[in-house]
Amino acid sequence: MTRNPPQLDDDFYYRDVPDYMTEVYDWAYVNPRHAALLDRNVVVRVLLFGNDQRLMRAYLDRVRPGMRVWQVAHVYGDLVTRVARRVGVAGVFDLTDVTPVQIAHASRKLSGLPQARVVQTDAATFEGERDYDLVTSFFLLHEVPDAKKREVVDNMLRHVPPMGRALFVDYHRPAPWQPIGWLLRWVNRYLEPFAYALWRHDIRHYASDAAAFDWHKRTVFGGVYQIVEATPKALG
Repeated sequence: MTRNPPQLDDDFYYRDVPDYMTEVYDWAYVNPRHAALLDRNVVVRVLLFGNDQRLMRAYLDRVRPGMRVWQVAHVYGDLVTRVARRVGVAGVFDLTDVTPVQIAHASRKLSGLPQARVVQTDAATFEGERDYDLVTSFFLLHEVPDAKKREVVDNMLRHVPPMGRALFVDYHRPAPWQPIGWLLRWVNRYLEPFAYALWRHDIRHYASDAAAFDWHKRTVFGGVYQIVEATPKALG
């Protein structure tokens, strides 16, 4: 689904942005005027059918002071600020995103927090710290093509040391009785075409060396969402 091309005064916000983002997600993440309207806690709550705090807690409960955390994409609302404050000045919070407008929003939220670093880059190629205690994808994978899903998951797992973990919070195939599933079918068809893949495949499917990790998945809200942890298997 191709969107209208950006106006000249928006050129900065489209610089080095992947084609799939401008073609599919201009309305949500690239266009600066739209992003200014959407970057609110109440919008996140509505989009997640009131499950926003429940899903954020699944992430925040794993964050401790002094941890090194990499979040692979910006999230609307105050989540990134809450994570950065929780790691504290003794920790590191690296936030990456591929779009300039999201980098601008994240930089504004995290200004004054020395533990936070905001980097415009592709999560599939980011190098960052050698090891992170926690690497998190909070609703990114459903927004990228399958090949990119594999690249992102593999790069996330490359940055997880023996005692670390990767955390994925994202959409999942709803249970047959969950009426939200019918609405999401429409949304996926017209607005989020890459999301169906997570209905068909477990996230471990996108890991080249999935056997090297222990995987734990739980679903919430009638299967609409999944919370998946991957921890390296013990050597020996």
